[in-house]
Amino acid sequence: MTITHQPSFGILMIDDEASFLRSLSIALERRGGYNHLYRCQDSREAMDIIAREPIGLVLLDLTMPHLSGETLLKQIVEDHPHIGVIIISGLNQLETAVNCIRLGAYDYFVKTTEEDRLIEGVRRAVQMQEMRLENQAMRRKFLTDTLEHPDVFADIITQDKGMRSVFQYLESVSGSSQPVLISGESGVGKELIARSLHTLSRRPGPLVSVNVAGLDDNVFADTLFGHHRGAFTGADKARAGMIEQAAEGTLFLDEIGDLSLNSQVKLLRLLQEGEYYPLGSDRPKRIRARVIVATHQNLEQKQQSGEFRKDLFYRLRTHQLEIPPLRKRQGDIPLLLHHFLDEAAREMNKSCPTIPKELPVLLANYSFPGNIRELRALAFDAVGQHRGKVLSMESFRRALNLSASAVDSPDNPAASLFDPEQPLPTLQQAADLLVDEAMRRAQGNQSIASRLLGISQPALSKRLKKKESGPEDG
Repeated sequence: MTITHQPSFGILMIDDEASFLRSLSIALERRGGYNHLYRCQDSREAMDIIAREPIGLVLLDLTMPHLSGETLLKQIVEDHPHIGVIIISGLNQLETAVNCIRLGAYDYFVKTTEEDRLIEGVRRAVQMQEMRLENQAMRRKFLTDTLEHPDVFADIITQDKGMRSVFQYLESVSGSSQPVLISGESGVGKELIARSLHTLSRRPGPLVSVNVAGLDDNVFADTLFGHHRGAFTGADKARAGMIEQAAEGTLFLDEIGDLSLNSQVKLLRLLQEGEYYPLGSDRPKRIRARVIVATHQNLEQKQQSGEFRKDLFYRLRTHQLEIPPLRKRQGDIPLLLHHFLDEAAREMNKSCPTIPKELPVLLANYSFPGNIRELRALAFDAVGQHRGKVLSMESFRRALNLSASAVDSPDNPAASLFDPEQPLPTLQQAADLLVDEAMRRAQGNQSIASRLLGISQPALSKRLKKKESGPEDG
């Protein structure tokens, strides 16, 4: 069975006391969830281990025979400046601590300090190192504009630059153990993105998806944490929760914005401590899965209004990305339309219909409130009604007519349409501007332009002829 290393880089512990190395290893594994550990009892071997192994963080004792911790700190900082160093000393001396920080140490702890502070300090250092590695990877990808694993995204049909940036970001953060927040309107494909991230992470466990919308606090806890036999009335046998089922894999929580405040507290504790209690149990279990959450809601607004916990919001947004809506990916509409028409034709055992040349223009002027999911439904409906050689546009026209607005409209259109420092156009000038814009968006197609304007095609044709002939004399 493949074991997932946590973190992705190694943590090297250097101390001449074998008993302290053992106890520190146990604490890091049990309390921190870290298993990518290396021990060094002879300080003279430390630099060779660092050169040979993928070390990203060093926990260093100061008082050792042969090479002192201070000497090693200077060598590590000079030869491997990318490696973080935490000093763990038996001496509680302020001057020594300040000098170590000045030399480049990330933090300083005393061995007799309570274990919780030490584990939290290591956790902070690990997160800093992970963020540094991810930033390096992102800079490299954006500068070269490359994807290392394009095959992972084969099921996501797109040629959009914004989506390519999303893919590059996913590759950069795939090795992290931190949560990922995926935002985007309903129907943009957030679960596909979560699935791609899980594949990129190469975690040996499964992807387990849970839609948390509508779950009350008890059902949420039971779904995630599981329960022991007799934990509550009707619990006649033990049941593993989704966290346990996703062990060594990925736990995907969809519609996280709908979670109640009480359930938010439980999720926050899980992410902070890395531990949870199955219902009816007093023994904690460690979470070994990575957590990905998704929402179509604006969590920042929800936390400002008190509907979403601020501490959970900041914990979830360690890594965050937003999937652009379909109306901002107009170049993808023809690709997706072809794909869905072909899929529908195969499913209904029909020949794939020919697309009328004006259909992509019509769809480019539709706002798609349901995004990709809506386009798929329209395509399937059209193929279901299809009888001839050329695809009927009727179902698409109905969708356009039912839309409150064929294009994005701001909350206060009057505030953005006209410059308050400029004179207003006349009604005739405004009408001409509207006609020009409609014809531009419709790519010269009068039938589509008339629909955008809410007038008949003959009325639009009359306006265009009048416009071409110029104002009448007199």
